[in-house]
Amino acid sequence: MRNFLHNLWSANTVMVNVLALVLAMLIGAILIIISDPDVLDTFSYFTARPADALSSSWAVVSDAYANLFKGAVVDPAAVSGWLDGSNGWQAVFAPISETLTYTAPLVFTGLSVALAFRGGLFNIGAQGQATVGVILAALAGILLPLPPVVHLIVALLAGALGGAVWGFVPGFLKARTGAHEVISTIMLNYVALYFLSWIIVQGAVHDPARSDSISRSVASSAQLPRLLGGDLRVHAGILLAVLATWGVAWLLNRSTFGFELRAVGANPDAARTAGISVTKTYILLMAIAGGLAGLGGSNMVIGTTASALTPEVVAQIGFDGILVALVGRVKPWGVALAALLFGALQAGGNRMQSYSGISLELVTVLQALIVIFIAAPALVKAIFRLRAARAARLQTSLAKGW
Repeated sequence: MRNFLHNLWSANTVMVNVLALVLAMLIGAILIIISDPDVLDTFSYFTARPADALSSSWAVVSDAYANLFKGAVVDPAAVSGWLDGSNGWQAVFAPISETLTYTAPLVFTGLSVALAFRGGLFNIGAQGQATVGVILAALAGILLPLPPVVHLIVALLAGALGGAVWGFVPGFLKARTGAHEVISTIMLNYVALYFLSWIIVQGAVHDPARSDSISRSVASSAQLPRLLGGDLRVHAGILLAVLATWGVAWLLNRSTFGFELRAVGANPDAARTAGISVTKTYILLMAIAGGLAGLGGSNMVIGTTASALTPEVVAQIGFDGILVALVGRVKPWGVALAALLFGALQAGGNRMQSYSGISLELVTVLQALIVIFIAAPALVKAIFRLRAARAARLQTSLAKGW
């Protein structure tokens, strides 16, 4: 048993991630309880009737997290309805469809941040790169009259090219002038945001039937195909995300450039002494990272039901990509799994808000708590090691008959 506890509480990355998620959910449960006035009322007479407070707390927390699960993974009622013929199979796969739809763009922006980080750069500009990517992908889908398959390929390439150009700029500035990539990418985020607002209202782009800021719809020939059909939104972007994850993993671990960027990330001076061009590595690295973020942005307009440019079309996928990269330990497949987790939280949060009345902002709080605990593994291990030590002392006391 002692060896088991030692192994359980050792510095295992997977275990730390799981325990960080558990801690975040526990704190989230507390926030759910204190945000419900009816539950708080039961605590006013806790000493007289503690069962009321405990049962009502359990009811509201279990209902919220049950709806989170039903909205992200599967709804048992939908499965029962499918088996008895009262509803179709699409109701069963609707939750996972939503999860994968939210996951796809986060994989690209997470990979963008992770790849730059492995090369020693902190790419805060994934939001701006995704924004430029969504602009060019939408313009290609709106303005270019092309055959279906060609149109989709051109739109994807346009989005990747836009992000690559937007990533190239801070990479070039870093390599040639020493400008810090954090400052330059943050400034470029603002430039991309205002460029999006400007391009939407231009005559050739703006929807003439609308008075608000929205573009014409992207042609159906430039949209990513749905994988399950019907009203299920999951599209081929998730397949591209898996391919991108594999490609980045291969790039980092199997290619010459991957070795060079890891060497530069570890020690640029030593890499330069070894004959590696740090300047070229920085520029190419940021261009590739920008291209990945641009593909993530493309998913937001050619892979969803919106299919039009709005000022909020990119949402926060670039900034969320930073969280995804950190939770995934800046490893490609870890990033993909972290994106899946964040996609599930987003999809489940929508149902939790509708059915349980819990604010969607709680999902953002959960994401932040997960990142905090994963970024501080010593804190997580200290908390659970303390509990394990107390449990061991209690077990010893019981064995002695105290």
